[in-house]
Amino acid sequence: MKFYLRPALILLVLLTVLTGVVYPLIVTAVAQAAFPGQANGSLLEKNGKAVGSALIGQQFDAPRYFWGRLSATTPNPYNAQGSTGSNLGPTNPALADEVKGRIAALRGADPSNQMPIPVDLVTSSGSGLDPDISPAAAAWQTARVARARGLTLDAVNGLIAQHTSGRQLGVFGERRVNVLQLNLALDEVKPMQ
Repeated sequence: MKFYLRPALILLVLLTVLTGVVYPLIVTAVAQAAFPGQANGSLLEKNGKAVGSALIGQQFDAPRYFWGRLSATTPNPYNAQGSTGSNLGPTNPALADEVKGRIAALRGADPSNQMPIPVDLVTSSGSGLDPDISPAAAAWQTARVARARGLTLDAVNGLIAQHTSGRQLGVFGERRVNVLQLNLALDEVKPMQ
């Protein structure tokens, strides 16, 4: 027994140090050198202070801001520790009720807008943390945001165009607008008093 115990303990300590200390340090060093922004959470700053991450959605509900996708996280919206989808299927009455409620809220916030509401404004994403909306969802909100900020539609549409990202590698995913980045750009153009 003693013959087997010593090599097993030495191997345990060696592998623990190698995989628990050395490997994580190497990966961290490479990530910090090659991708420092991503390695530190893709944080966005305003006036030198971190205000959020480009990778995690935030709740905006003031008319002067663009609104993102619904969050299915609990107990609070956009809770990164509770990342999950709603798990409500298309035939679930609870999903239909949520969608109807969101449509009513959107119509109530901008009664003059009679355009069809894009689906990403009335449903949550798979993670519940999606920071992006489609260009159509941004366009649907343009008039409300422009009115609330006293900006022209062209000025707001220009900001949307500047903050619209294309498909990854030109092939994967869809065009998208990062809500936090767009709202920060709005604050730069026309801060609210």
